[in-house]
Amino acid sequence: MKVSRGQLKKGIYILPSLLTTCSVFCGFYAFIATMNDKFYTAAVAILIAMVFDGLDGRVARLTKTSSAFGVQYDSLADVISFGMAPAFLAYAWVLKPFGHLGWMAAFLFLLCGALRLARFNVTKPDQMGSNFIGLPIPAAAAVIASIIIASEDLFSTRLNPMIMVCIVYLLAFLMVSNLRYPAFKHLEFKKRVPFTRFLFAVLFLYAFATVPKVALCVVMGLYLLSGPYLYIQSLFKSHGDNRQHHGANLP
Repeated sequence: MKVSRGQLKKGIYILPSLLTTCSVFCGFYAFIATMNDKFYTAAVAILIAMVFDGLDGRVARLTKTSSAFGVQYDSLADVISFGMAPAFLAYAWVLKPFGHLGWMAAFLFLLCGALRLARFNVTKPDQMGSNFIGLPIPAAAAVIASIIIASEDLFSTRLNPMIMVCIVYLLAFLMVSNLRYPAFKHLEFKKRVPFTRFLFAVLFLYAFATVPKVALCVVMGLYLLSGPYLYIQSLFKSHGDNRQHHGANLP
């Protein structure tokens, strides 16, 4: 969507744009930290960028300051903070010894992330429903960042480079896939929930308070698997519906 000069002359909504700028800054700082071999710091910067990325859209909707400029700026920010930054971080962390295979894996992550954003921008909201189509690029970046952060507690050395190559290729594939991922757009904190769900939330907070690095990695891993899980669930559901339909047509 092209923004005309007339639209820019009318001004830019400052608050959501500032939040998006903070996300860009965190992504750029992740580059600087990676170049100085501060991989843990770079991973944390990417996660902080996620916070700002989540806030800018919500603030724009709450304050009714959404704009075409904001949408395009947010997408460009995502390419930097969740495409380039994690790809470069993964390459510098463990992929570099693989030579062209390593940097091609990092490039594929960036490319698929950019394609994922382009598809998201042209997909109508009613086509997505309450789910994302394909793994969101911030979530893919968070998987890489959480692995690096958790590696301090889980591994005495860096993660096996071959495993990381496979993870990066998997993330790239999931971003451009048609698998649906929860968007959590309709979370309601005022409604009553079953006791088991409340207990799960308490255990979730306990895990983050006790072993935050490991818990973050586990949560991102579960979200990564939620797409294939929802797909398999839909297959079983459609298979069950077809059996009921054929059973109803029997004499």
